[in-house]
Amino acid sequence: MKRTLEWKVGLYLSEEDGTTKARAVLDTGASTLTGQGTARCSAEDADVPEIGDELAAGRALKDLAGHLMRVADRDMERVGAAPEPPLGPPYSWTVGT
Repeated sequence: MKRTLEWKVGLYLSEEDGTTKARAVLDTGASTLTGQGTARCSAEDADVPEIGDELAAGRALKDLAGHLMRVADRDMERVGAAPEPPLGPPYSWTVGT
């Protein structure tokens, strides 16, 4: 079976008083999922709006990915397939003792 699909993702950002908010919206044509992300500029940090945009957008996309994976897990369970086991922590490092 050959299929070609196009899913559209919209990324919407707004900034006010040092807080950047992002909303990532996935439209599959059959359903819509939304992820949220926020970034705040600390008072002691330089105000670089692009960094807030990147952080908030990345967090919104990560949240959206989590929603999409949960939907896929539920769909797999519904047809009798087991979801993939977690791979472990995505970001980690060892602390020297």
